[in-house]
Amino acid sequence: MARLCSLSEAIAENVKDGDTIAMEGFTHLIPYAAGHEVIRQGRKGLYLVRMTPDIIYDQLIGAGCARGMKFSWGGNPGVGSLHRFRDAVENQWPRPLEIEEHSHAAMANAYEAGAANLPFAMLRGYIGADLPKVNPNIRSVTCPFTGEVLAAVPAIRPDVSIIHAQRADRKGNVLIEGITGVQKEAVLAAKRSIVTVEEIVDELNPPSPNSTVLPSWAVTSVVHVPGGAFPSYAHGYYPRSNAFYIAWDKIARERETFQAWIEENVMKASPEDFAKHAEKQPVKAA
Repeated sequence: MARLCSLSEAIAENVKDGDTIAMEGFTHLIPYAAGHEVIRQGRKGLYLVRMTPDIIYDQLIGAGCARGMKFSWGGNPGVGSLHRFRDAVENQWPRPLEIEEHSHAAMANAYEAGAANLPFAMLRGYIGADLPKVNPNIRSVTCPFTGEVLAAVPAIRPDVSIIHAQRADRKGNVLIEGITGVQKEAVLAAKRSIVTVEEIVDELNPPSPNSTVLPSWAVTSVVHVPGGAFPSYAHGYYPRSNAFYIAWDKIARERETFQAWIEENVMKASPEDFAKHAEKQPVKAA
């Protein structure tokens, strides 16, 4: 059953050095506050998994937390490259980074296979693509019923998955609204999970079985972190900070400016700062 606790407690209890960790959230509800707490607690040797690694993984990589990453697209959305990610791959700074690239479809199916406790996922994909030539974890299986050859990839089974959501009740049941991506599957596939939320409420509204996307028994820790998805958006709470994504390109381009930003905005900051940032957004999401 989910335990309601502080963010520092949730990370300390659930994220260990060397873990395979997934932080999911597609376009919105990206768990930035939790990622910053991982950096503050000095976790090392993490193997990062995310369908679309963007700024939060750029920060974790640049801070020296990561040894590798499995992903299907990496970049600063609408802006350009992830400079800390690129520096790690090209120059091994601050440490070498192992990478394993897949398609979006393969990652989504691999999470689903993990959630179903299956060893691998199969899909119609990679036809005519070059990724199988460089990724030995993309293989093929033959359907025993039709003889069709299908692509196969290992199931994703993180040690811990972290997501952000709009609300949870006091029992730890979680509601996600808007674009859901693979958050549910990532949590169900993981050994442990952390859900940060905008609000803790007495009852999910409307009170129906469909209000609960993740039941309490499927979640390890629930944490109240208003603004915890900033600078991404939380549907119904605050919009995306496009200005921050644009600014990040300059911040992360050089090692010195990146390190100064991390020191000032992560190491000296706290989860409460996310609520202050989100409140400054000019328009509340519909």
